[in-house]
Amino acid sequence: MASILWLNWSGGGNLPPSLGIARVLTARGHNVSFAGRPEMVPRVERAGFRAIELSRAYEQAAQYPNKWSPPAASFLSSPAVGEEIDALLRKERPDLAIVDAMFPVALAQTARSGIPAVVMLHTAFYRMFDRWQDTLAMIVGLRAEAGFGPLPADIEQLQMPLDRVLVTTLKVLDLELREFQHAHKVRHVGPVLESEPHAKAVTLPWPDDDQTPLVLVSFSTMPEQGSVAKFQNAIDALAALPIRGVVTTGDSIDPGALRPAANVAVFATADHDQLLRRASAVITHGGHGTMMRTLSRGLPMVVIPGMAADQPVNARAVQDWGAGIALPSDADAAAMRQAVREVLDSPQPRQRARELSRYFAGVDGAANAADEVEASLAIHQPAAT
Repeated sequence: MASILWLNWSGGGNLPPSLGIARVLTARGHNVSFAGRPEMVPRVERAGFRAIELSRAYEQAAQYPNKWSPPAASFLSSPAVGEEIDALLRKERPDLAIVDAMFPVALAQTARSGIPAVVMLHTAFYRMFDRWQDTLAMIVGLRAEAGFGPLPADIEQLQMPLDRVLVTTLKVLDLELREFQHAHKVRHVGPVLESEPHAKAVTLPWPDDDQTPLVLVSFSTMPEQGSVAKFQNAIDALAALPIRGVVTTGDSIDPGALRPAANVAVFATADHDQLLRRASAVITHGGHGTMMRTLSRGLPMVVIPGMAADQPVNARAVQDWGAGIALPSDADAAAMRQAVREVLDSPQPRQRARELSRYFAGVDGAANAADEVEASLAIHQPAAT
């Protein structure tokens, strides 16, 4: 049995698939612990895993410029968090560390520790390459503006010193746009479509045999991306259509802040798999997990990206694949309404989404990721004598 420490950025699309992989590793006899920001802790504990709070997550947030989320930038890059991770690695001495791809200070600290480690990326690698370079440089640049010492600022220096990069997407959907000298370290394991324990089945206010088209609205669950206006625009868009709508807000906003509509039900949390079985289309922010889950069901999308780096790229990809429509991040209710009409009335988006769903058949991303973690562990085990 190996001890594994997961240095986690608990973004909306990061933690659920991480928990799915941890579940497989645990079933295989390994001991997985998660370390992350305070709001990660109850989510991990609800899932049955040990959670370690990085209590200095926001200690230096006030020193960061207000150009991007100072709390997020502090957690992802500050010296205080680096020091806490260093102390944690020395205390825990895990057999292997797993580090989220957009956690620069954890990547750098883990590389310096000498502990075997892999990178976990819950979105595309090649299709996102330039955007990830820019995002890492932005986060590290904010650290410099806060007056702190330098960190490596690119994929080459931050991620490639670790054993391998595990990418939880389908390789067929991740365009290899460039020659990359470390391509042998990039392993596409496939999507991990895990749901958190609080995502329970909900009772809808319509008969189970209702044949009216149902549209699911799922934007980011992260408070950093919460937008009452965006959710309200979606409700107003669906209110004028002959459909049923279901909105899930997660932790991003208070559902009570929204004005309801007769044909739209609003929930804080819900089992998306239950809803997708009934849905005809999805309105989403373009998070990787929601995009993969929707495509696996063969459903078309209307994508309105939020602030995360991969969401505009995912929105364009969905439109390029012919599986939906991409709208600007500030799309109003009228634009959303027209896009929903198009994906419901035109056969092409649904047909293309169904074609793409075939790539998901037989893919177990959690098991494949666990295989790669165990392969990395095997490399570092002492040879038998």
